[in-house]
Amino acid sequence: MWVPRVLSIAGSAARGGAGIQADLKTFQELGVFGLSSVTGIVAYHPDTNQNVFPIELSAIKAQVYTALRDVGVDAIKTGMLYTKENICHVAKWMEEADTPHLVVDPVMVGKMDTPLLKVDAINTLKTKLIPLATIITPNMPEAALLLKANQPLTTVDDLKLAAIELKKLGAKYVLVKGGRLKGPAVDVLYDGDKLHMFEVQRIDTIHTNGAGCSYSAAITAQLAKGKPVQEAVKEAKKFITAAIRHSIAFKQGVGPPDFAAYHRFGGEAVKEKIVEYKNEEY
Repeated sequence: MWVPRVLSIAGSAARGGAGIQADLKTFQELGVFGLSSVTGIVAYHPDTNQNVFPIELSAIKAQVYTALRDVGVDAIKTGMLYTKENICHVAKWMEEADTPHLVVDPVMVGKMDTPLLKVDAINTLKTKLIPLATIITPNMPEAALLLKANQPLTTVDDLKLAAIELKKLGAKYVLVKGGRLKGPAVDVLYDGDKLHMFEVQRIDTIHTNGAGCSYSAAITAQLAKGKPVQEAVKEAKKFITAAIRHSIAFKQGVGPPDFAAYHRFGGEAVKEKIVEYKNEEY
């Protein structure tokens, strides 16, 4: 029996709602076999105030090598990579891996403002890894950082412009996530020819820890199952919207989406609009 196999190269989140934990839960819910390579541990140390505990490169390499050699993968997703050395090695592994899809979630800052990518690694991400990606999935602050924008993104038109500019970095598709917009939650997908807008009603909750991780993991799972990018994004949008609608509040802090909500309550309706890119309009 063949089961789609997906590898996540990302950080481990002790709270359980983001990073590797979110990815593996999402993979399980969507019927793909999840593998992992942990790049670091994100947890708060009460004595030292340290938030990120990097894993040495040799350990990351061993995990990736084991996954590729012993199991094989149909898609790879990256999350927190933290250093430029890690990014360079992931790019090298991706070029060697027998897999058609790479989903790059350019994780830079955590929900609690924890830096998850060193400043000197941003350019390496842009030049070494993003050009290999099937799709990149930045949120609004990440898109602004990648573009070195002086102003934050605040409107759907800003998302469209950002997607068009980010496409120049070489990924086949760019998805700019509009979770921080006011009004409806609109994400913009750009394929170099058309702009695809995916819209759902905004959900009034602060409990979205790991939503971006899970969204990109859901896209990766759908790609591993053979779905085209546009359909993969739409299905993933249904998945994460249902998860956020039924998000969980824990003891303190921002809670996570309910990863099982998609199957318990069904997917959410997603409005889709497609427009041709016309240079004079943007």
